[in-house]
Amino acid sequence: MGKIALLIPRAEVLYQAHNILQEKKYAIDEMRVIHTEDSVVEARKSIADGANIIIARGLQASLIKQYTDIPVVEIVITAQEMALLVTRAKQIIKKEVPVIAVVGFKNMFCDMSYFNDIYGIEFRTYFAKGSAELKAAAETAIADGVDLVIGGDTAVAVASEHKVSSLFLSTTEDSLRNAFSVAESMNYAMGVEKRNNAQMETLMDYSFSGVVKMDQNGRITVVNRIMEDIMECDGKTLIGKPVIEVFHDVDEGKLKEVLWHGLESYAVFMQYNKTSLYAILAPITVENRVDGAILSCHKMQKKTPVAQEVLKQRYQQGLIARGRFGDIVQLSKTMQDTVYMAKLYSQSNRPILIVGETGTERRLLAQSIHNNSIRSDEPFVMISCDGLAGENQKELIFGDQGSAVVAGKGTLLIQEVDKLSLDNQYSLFQLIRYKIRRQSLHAELRVIATSKVSLEGLVEKGVFLEDLYYVLNGLTILVPPLRERREDLKKIIQTCVKSTCDTYSRYQTLTEGAMNILLNYPWKGNLLQVESFCERLILMVQKRNIDEAAVKKLLKELYPTEGTEKQAGMQSGEKPQSGYQYQSQEAIRLIEALQEFSGNRQQTAKKLGISTATLWRHMKKYGIQEQSE
Repeated sequence: MGKIALLIPRAEVLYQAHNILQEKKYAIDEMRVIHTEDSVVEARKSIADGANIIIARGLQASLIKQYTDIPVVEIVITAQEMALLVTRAKQIIKKEVPVIAVVGFKNMFCDMSYFNDIYGIEFRTYFAKGSAELKAAAETAIADGVDLVIGGDTAVAVASEHKVSSLFLSTTEDSLRNAFSVAESMNYAMGVEKRNNAQMETLMDYSFSGVVKMDQNGRITVVNRIMEDIMECDGKTLIGKPVIEVFHDVDEGKLKEVLWHGLESYAVFMQYNKTSLYAILAPITVENRVDGAILSCHKMQKKTPVAQEVLKQRYQQGLIARGRFGDIVQLSKTMQDTVYMAKLYSQSNRPILIVGETGTERRLLAQSIHNNSIRSDEPFVMISCDGLAGENQKELIFGDQGSAVVAGKGTLLIQEVDKLSLDNQYSLFQLIRYKIRRQSLHAELRVIATSKVSLEGLVEKGVFLEDLYYVLNGLTILVPPLRERREDLKKIIQTCVKSTCDTYSRYQTLTEGAMNILLNYPWKGNLLQVESFCERLILMVQKRNIDEAAVKKLLKELYPTEGTEKQAGMQSGEKPQSGYQYQSQEAIRLIEALQEFSGNRQQTAKKLGISTATLWRHMKKYGIQEQSE
């Protein structure tokens, strides 16, 4: 427990304090009478002697609070004490409704709002901000014609000079007891906080993980020694900085959910100083209110440094992944979730399957995963299986100078893995599962595969190896098409239009109607289609403001059949079959299964290998209505 000091302006208050301390209920370590002009100096003396709480009154309390950092408990005159003074004043004045003035400092008094009604008086208050104003306040009260003045020495002296009745602002032991009780409660709370902080410091200093503590605004307040070692800096240089400025991989949206809404926890893989970190962000909750958060980081693997000459050679050979997660437009919640999943998977050594339509960010995600992994300094090799015969695929991937050899300890991206022949599917399975490449061991490679279609349907048809499917399907990322990401689509359109205008020195803009047409278009080719359309639009349309008529005209010219089936179905009142054409592959699979069993959810869920609750959530996610059984 800390020390408590009582600093007061009058000796009689000191006598009252001694009487109270005889009861042995309170522990006051120091008691002194001080002059107001010396308040700050005397308070600093007490602080130097170990006081951590000061009890004071009136102007002295205000000055100590203003010029020191120590907690100050103010002695406030109680309602009972003021009632005694008012009763004595009425006895002196002997008027039916006497006018009574109180002169002093506001922080000395209790709430006296209802004294007029309770005691049948006209009660007026004249509060001064400093000792120099006390005399003027008393003179104002007398000029206002009050019958009696209640106040300290200055107010009583002014009243006597003008021959106006007065009462000295005396107190009983009640106000002191209240102040002592508050001071002891505060002292106890401060002691508990010190113990908790000491325990926290010990836990942080002897933790095997790097730990960063932040306040409820996301600013760093504490950094432990392990984190200093990881970051190779003095933790003091980070104090006060926003955590997202220091750790760029922490998602700002997730951080706000933790700090503002008490999200239970948020996990993320991060890279710092070429060290892989697994980080968990959790809220600090006090009485159901979030008071900050803890970011704890567990060191995983450290990248092996690669010579600059080697990196330069890989760059020249095109064995470098250029894309990063920051390059992906992810304003929509669905794409934010996709990128979050990709970041988590990036730290795994297991293969990853990325499924998405033509023109989605499959390749960019693969590059970002590689650059966010401990393999980022290793080769990144891309190949496409589409259009290649089985023998060509075999030589390209598994040959003596094939991609599996060139990739070394890096990443091999196999695009359109569904186009692999069955023989090569088996070889790929051997490579991933048993690290075998043409009878030799090749243990360091990590594979990322992409596909436009669901591999599960190909397994059922017997054209895709079941073993390879289960090896790839463990870490699957579904890339949502642009039509399901309205916020992303709008941003991409705006970027494409601006970029094209800059390239050709044009100054064109889209009207609101034109933008709405583009936002409601299906865009089967996703990014590829949007980019090429926007360039054609800027080149062909000569208007300064491109309206919806111009957009419709060009869409019809470039894609005469696209979208018409959807519109025709909707006009005839049918439920559009565009689920197959415009929805994600997962949605298509759900629709097909539901139709197969006439909407029976139990049978559909059994076929898909999921629970009926999961099926219902997926139906709700993709807006699939129940079929009639």
